[in-house]
Amino acid sequence: MLAAFRNVFKIPDLRKKLLFTAGLLVVERIGAYIPTAGVDGYQLSRFFEDIAKRSGGDSLFGLMNLFSGGALNNCTIFALGIMPYISASIVLQLLTAVIPYLERLMREGDAGRRKLTQYTRYGTVALSLFQAFFISLWLENPAAFGGRLIVPHPGWAFRILTMLTLTSGTAFLMWIGEQITERGIGNGISIIITVGIVSRLPTAVTMTWNMMSPGAEGGGRHPLLLVLMVAMLVAVVFAVIMLTQGQRKIPVQYAKRVIGRKVYGGQSTYIPLKVNYGGVIPIIFASSILLFPATIGSFVNAGFLKKISMWLAPGSMPYECMYVLLIVFFCYFWTATQFNPIQWADDMKKNGAFVPGVRPGKATAEMFDTVMTRITLSGALFLAIIAILPSIISGWLKIPYLVASFFGGTGLLIIVGVGLDTMRQIESHLLMRHYDGFMKKGKLRGRY
Repeated sequence: MLAAFRNVFKIPDLRKKLLFTAGLLVVERIGAYIPTAGVDGYQLSRFFEDIAKRSGGDSLFGLMNLFSGGALNNCTIFALGIMPYISASIVLQLLTAVIPYLERLMREGDAGRRKLTQYTRYGTVALSLFQAFFISLWLENPAAFGGRLIVPHPGWAFRILTMLTLTSGTAFLMWIGEQITERGIGNGISIIITVGIVSRLPTAVTMTWNMMSPGAEGGGRHPLLLVLMVAMLVAVVFAVIMLTQGQRKIPVQYAKRVIGRKVYGGQSTYIPLKVNYGGVIPIIFASSILLFPATIGSFVNAGFLKKISMWLAPGSMPYECMYVLLIVFFCYFWTATQFNPIQWADDMKKNGAFVPGVRPGKATAEMFDTVMTRITLSGALFLAIIAILPSIISGWLKIPYLVASFFGGTGLLIIVGVGLDTMRQIESHLLMRHYDGFMKKGKLRGRY
């Protein structure tokens, strides 16, 4: 594997892609520290520090700050992160399954995909403006910060400036992600999210060091705790890789056709059905639905919404139960929108392919539906366990939630999935130029 990493820099084209990607990621991290005008960053950071001490990071703002790479902590120009783009993309993909016009665009090739990308950009800007407006109202309200004055000069000038600043920051992140995808290596949007999550790793390491240090506050933990944490981290990463790579292979046989004196077809292959078809999308959907009332309750001073916000606070029993149920539901929902067994069976029948022992047509579609229902259930339950694992570990070992978040949850799933995707692309460049890949046997499989 080390030889493969050395060979990466021997290929000029691949070296340029990697340096281009690294350069844009440096720009992204610099922007995460540029504050928004009109906001007292010191008072805001103290507010988030108080929340982190009370909840250990297992809160609404802790999750939002994790995905923004710490940009929300000081309300920088990238405070919204890339999540509005992700939300707009997911909504557009769902609408594609129900709106015939969008479905036709998806089938038109590159021209249709460019049009869909343009619609996604419009949706990102609209969603960013909407979120930035409510964030500006929230920042102007001292009661939401325990009496702290976060905005010295509130008013419509501040609101408009905040909306333009945060929306421009998200649009710039979207442009960086698209440039990385086109001219760099890997999926740009996913890499930006991954870098934001990994940027919190030094803070987590510092918290772990303080836990083990006898002189630090809350420190002096037994050394075996560190050994247990490392063993659990290795085991969870291995489990996430197995979940991401897991497939059920359906054997397919092509019928033989005699044309003149030649025989065509007759070869055998297989259809790989992924155990975790939706990736991290079910977790993102479930988190968005559960965090929406909590977000509104935090920004608006309404008694009913405040009660809902407390009831659905991350880490509470109602939140975890609803979280598991929604993850299982959205795993099936996403699989149903993206995988059509009837269409697969019809395409196989038209191409003269069949599953051995199964009649073509309706019987094949029913077989696909049964197999996907079973493997989706196992994948959904496994995904739900990994998603709630940080809360379990945080409560069991009495460690900060930021440290426990690297033992499971959305962050670890994204890091592992994006790492596999990026290494798969690098390996394809190496194999094309007759270099050895990262693995001597087999090959890497990404999420897509």
